[in-house]
Amino acid sequence: MSSRLAPSSHASLQIRAATPVDEAFIRGLMPRLVAFGPPAWRDPAQLNATDIAVLLEAVYQPTPQRSVVVAELDGRPVGLLHLTINTDFYQHEHAHIADLAVASTAEGQGIGRALLNYAEAWALERGYAWLTLSVFAQNTHARTVCVRARRLWRRHCQVCKGAQANTVACWLG
Repeated sequence: MSSRLAPSSHASLQIRAATPVDEAFIRGLMPRLVAFGPPAWRDPAQLNATDIAVLLEAVYQPTPQRSVVVAELDGRPVGLLHLTINTDFYQHEHAHIADLAVASTAEGQGIGRALLNYAEAWALERGYAWLTLSVFAQNTHARTVCVRARRLWRRHCQVCKGAQANTVACWLG
């Protein structure tokens, strides 16, 4: 998707493809994904390092199977969305939100909602009728995002709750 105005109350909010110039922003934002305190069986430092490595690989070596975009407010990066194409147990492909993070200074300003809208459009443009998002069960903030995503997409969405993680799977078609 090309750079375009994202739906929000901010006329200056833009969502664009991430570039190598965004590396410092990506590195600085990723600790937010483990700030909630991951499960005891996950090492936060390893999670952070892996997230950064996977995201930077997607930025430096983009493929049609993955996309990283940055939300900018007034020309300043404030959010990040990492989208992938995954294959389920039955060998069906679907779009997946691998990472979604908003800078703490930009929370509550519609950035996350704009990124969720972008994710839906990205999935549909590629012909995928399913879009998923998974979070650790104890990440209450991210679980709230899952509930909002379900309401935002206003489609048939299923929330699968488990002891370790929650997944939202939404039928977009």
